[in-house]
Amino acid sequence: MSTIKKTVIKDFEGRKIREYLKEELGLSSRLIKGAAIDKRIFVNNKAVKMNYVLKENEEVLINLCKEESQNITPEPMDLDIVYEDEDIIVINKRPNMVVHPTKRYQSGTLANGLLYYFKETNQKCIVRLVSRLDMDTSGLIIVAKNQYAHMELSKDMSQNNIEKRYLSVVHGNLENMEGTIDLPIYRPEGEGVIGRVIDERGQRSITHYKVVKRLADRDVVECLLETGRTHQIRVHLKALGHPIYGDTLYGYEEDSEIIGRQALHAYGLDFKSPRTKKSLSLRAELPEDIKKLI
Repeated sequence: MSTIKKTVIKDFEGRKIREYLKEELGLSSRLIKGAAIDKRIFVNNKAVKMNYVLKENEEVLINLCKEESQNITPEPMDLDIVYEDEDIIVINKRPNMVVHPTKRYQSGTLANGLLYYFKETNQKCIVRLVSRLDMDTSGLIIVAKNQYAHMELSKDMSQNNIEKRYLSVVHGNLENMEGTIDLPIYRPEGEGVIGRVIDERGQRSITHYKVVKRLADRDVVECLLETGRTHQIRVHLKALGHPIYGDTLYGYEEDSEIIGRQALHAYGLDFKSPRTKKSLSLRAELPEDIKKLI
């Protein structure tokens, strides 16, 4: 069971439990309301209402698990689980896999596989994505198992406290071995438009890069995202004149004969556990199709 348990200190004696949950535990009003309705908030092992007045040294416990469902069909799937605890699961997503069902892809998505895994391991969880990857990008994805973990990690993501590292293989050799790309990315108007462009009307977008391996006609480039725009790395590397191999949207269509998708892999995540604040540093090995390029 995923729970948060804490002993009341003197500073909160005489305060209502609602205030304690918001101020001491940092829980959102929405999470508190849902837990209160479901009677998942306890003091000394007894369910309490939100007007309960606390005493020093009482034990407060909130059960983060609740009965939830998603309109997604569970499907058996071979998942590469890099890390798992009671709050999160981190998956090394294979290439050519959609993360969440869409009108076009109702089956075979990561969410389908995760729901099956949760069911088989008796975990009452739905899929709460903290990070996402394009269908053809492989690598690490964080999924929260409960509302609290999702809230905390989403906040960390918005405050740039989750470090996301990627490896890509690009056409040609970059002029500088390392640097920062600070160019705004804009989504052009129009129905069905997928690609993004560099345009002053867009959002500020920052990518730090470093060439980690140089070959005669290509570079292996590590990218560290400071912002997280759609297609950010792909658009920024194209702007430097060095599109990613296999990226037929921003590069060359003939690349599809060399590699069947963009050579982009989310290999590293550094962040803190939402509950314990323990530092986590997770890595995922390059998949075989990218290894063959280098």
